[in-house]
Amino acid sequence: MATKKDLERLRRRKRRRQRIIRLTVHFFVWAGVAVLYYLGFSLFFDTPVEYGMKHSTDRLRREYEALTERYDSLTVVLENLSERDRNVFRILFESDPYDFDSEFERRKGATYEAVVGRSTRQLKRELRERVIRLEDRLATLNDTYLALQARIDSAGRACDNIPAIQPVINKQLTLLTASYGMRIHPFYKTLQSHQGVDYTIPEGSRVFATADGTVRDVSLRNSTHGQTVVIDHGNGYETQYSHLGKIGVRRGQRVRRGDIIALSGDTGLSLAPHLHYEVRMNGIRVDPVHYFFMELSPTEYQRLMRIAQSGMQSFD
Repeated sequence: MATKKDLERLRRRKRRRQRIIRLTVHFFVWAGVAVLYYLGFSLFFDTPVEYGMKHSTDRLRREYEALTERYDSLTVVLENLSERDRNVFRILFESDPYDFDSEFERRKGATYEAVVGRSTRQLKRELRERVIRLEDRLATLNDTYLALQARIDSAGRACDNIPAIQPVINKQLTLLTASYGMRIHPFYKTLQSHQGVDYTIPEGSRVFATADGTVRDVSLRNSTHGQTVVIDHGNGYETQYSHLGKIGVRRGQRVRRGDIIALSGDTGLSLAPHLHYEVRMNGIRVDPVHYFFMELSPTEYQRLMRIAQSGMQSFD
């Protein structure tokens, strides 16, 4: 028989169990309500953090759209400027400008396609082979340099009689407007051999002797070349300077490299003020661009060669 104390103990244990169950149920109910409330609140309202992030995203989106519009407008302006530049080039020189950027992009794309499909081992082997070839070329160049240095040392002062500078001040390499080769004649509109280079410079610009020598001829009469000076350098080389405005030397006068021999002009059959410059070797006209080595670095020489190959029209 259970005593009264035992029954009371059972009742208290049962009430405790019921209280625990009730509290547990209340907890889960309130937790569910809180979750539902949070979900519902999140669907219709933003938390402060979400509100700030959303407005920040909207601001970035607006800035991106504004920058995109500005970029598009600048692209259009640059394309228009580029087209106007090409049109001016065509009007002045009657030829299409050389597009170095497109050629560079094509070369870069071809190089990438040639490399991307090769394995690492193959690339290492090819790199090793290229290094070996470059070392061989370096050794050859070193031998050539030593031989050239020996020839220069043996030549002595005779090197001063080789044309080796530009006849005008052209540090930015922007004054060369027509190179050696076949060019459209500005007056006859026919393809003719242009056996020198043209520098577009203002009238009165200084013209320099490109090597030591003796003035062989001074032409002041009105010919197609206008006022002209020819210098004999005594070693098979001759240089000619045409379309001059004012000549400062006389026939038979000795000049040294860098001496001012004349001022540029627009005499003779000339489209605009410029200097026509020629180099002759044993009576044969050669490309003067290859005779600027004393003042041009290899990079500047390559740049000038690219300018000379851009299909320009002569001014005489």
